[in-house]
Amino acid sequence: MRVSWKRQSDNLVILLLALALWQGLYAYAGDVAITPPWQTLRYTAHLLGDRSFWPNVQATMLAFLYALVISAIGGVGLGLLLGLRRFAGDVAEPVIASLYTIPKVTLYPVMLLLFGLGLSAKVAFGVIHGMIPVILFTLAAVKNIPPVLLRTARALHLTPMQTATTVLAPAVIPEIVTGMRVGFALTLLGVLIGEMFASQRGLGFLIINGINQHNVPMTTSVTLLVVVFAVAANGLMLALTRRVHRAGQTMH
Repeated sequence: MRVSWKRQSDNLVILLLALALWQGLYAYAGDVAITPPWQTLRYTAHLLGDRSFWPNVQATMLAFLYALVISAIGGVGLGLLLGLRRFAGDVAEPVIASLYTIPKVTLYPVMLLLFGLGLSAKVAFGVIHGMIPVILFTLAAVKNIPPVLLRTARALHLTPMQTATTVLAPAVIPEIVTGMRVGFALTLLGVLIGEMFASQRGLGFLIINGINQHNVPMTTSVTLLVVVFAVAANGLMLALTRRVHRAGQTMH
């Protein structure tokens, strides 16, 4: 009970500090850059009640879902493949890590040429942001499996399926879930960037359109909705990650 109350009080303090910082930024920059918290909340309520707003939400969520599934399946698959092939993993890991540092916005002309405007471009932007961390976390998880576990599996004459389910999975799943949490946030970021540069619908499009039209309430309100969604989803993913790590430690 005390832990729950302390956690709630900490969250309340963080929220109040965020609101104070927000109000301070408004006092410093003024209406040309940001709207104050209360005005933003009123405009956000207006947006949520506007039927024309929800197709943009649907467009973003659809692209995000596609990109997240591709990032998860592709990232875990490639990470496992490279991790199980030690030499290939050692060669590929620094190359993939180097690609991760490239500003993805610089690939905008290539993405636009390959995919054009629309859903496919947004999904591609999301995938190139979100897949690489999943690959790297999965690869590291497989490479860091203690050799004694595999030797024990061979000594017990376990089948490959038994080895995968009873030895490999408990060892790598916690790190894979951590990589998924990082990939989740970056995939969302990639989709929003894709909507800013290669789409005419979606929350990212509304943000960049609000900037171009100097519609500060629109830009601030949509940004607030994105931040709230990202924070809530990250909190759920973090709770899942902690639970999986605790389960993994218990099994070991």
